[in-house]
Amino acid sequence: MTERGLFGIVGAKNRTAVRMGAERVLTERKVDGNLNIYLDLFLTFAKVGVCTFGGGYAMLPILQREVVEKKGWATDEELTDYFAIGQCTPGIIAVNTATFVGHKYKGKPGGVLATLGVVFPSLIIITIIAAFLSNFADIPAVQHALAGVNACVVALIASSVQKLAKSNVKNRPSWCICLCVLLLAAIGTFVPFPEDQVWGQVLDTVLSPAVLIVLAGVAGFLLWGRTEQGGDRT
Repeated sequence: MTERGLFGIVGAKNRTAVRMGAERVLTERKVDGNLNIYLDLFLTFAKVGVCTFGGGYAMLPILQREVVEKKGWATDEELTDYFAIGQCTPGIIAVNTATFVGHKYKGKPGGVLATLGVVFPSLIIITIIAAFLSNFADIPAVQHALAGVNACVVALIASSVQKLAKSNVKNRPSWCICLCVLLLAAIGTFVPFPEDQVWGQVLDTVLSPAVLIVLAGVAGFLLWGRTEQGGDRT
């Protein structure tokens, strides 16, 4: 074999080794990047789970700040859709919403990690509180502190309602649906219906949040379809 041929073989082997090494480095970086993304997803929703008091609706302003404003994983409209779907589906609305957001961002693994992230802090905190609750639940200072937290939750929900109204209630059909649902929800909440009467059971079912969301979807389809046919989108 000539000297040129020998150097050619050596050079080809070196190029192959360099290419394989570069591919290995890129693969490792990709794996590390995915792990970082999954870890970020888990920690973000764990932070949401730690900061959420008062149920799933109180979670909305925290989700808006962390998921929409800081991370950009969803828009305000998408987050509203996830909340609506989460209200209609079985399970806790906060957990359902976290699953939707995680799945949108990183598929099935993202949905699983987001769900675990939002549940994990609550599981740990509730386990600790349950072990000692009977010892301090009747202490006036604890009751006053919980009353303050509940007042804060109401303010957070009102703030999130204002943000959602600005981005979603923009025209006459949406305002009609919003006000009608608000009225029906208020009736279902504050007006007691006799449970021993059939009509009372029917009204109690019809005025439940899940049914109201479905009816609002049907009304939106009919109203916007009629508006588009008439050429009026205001």
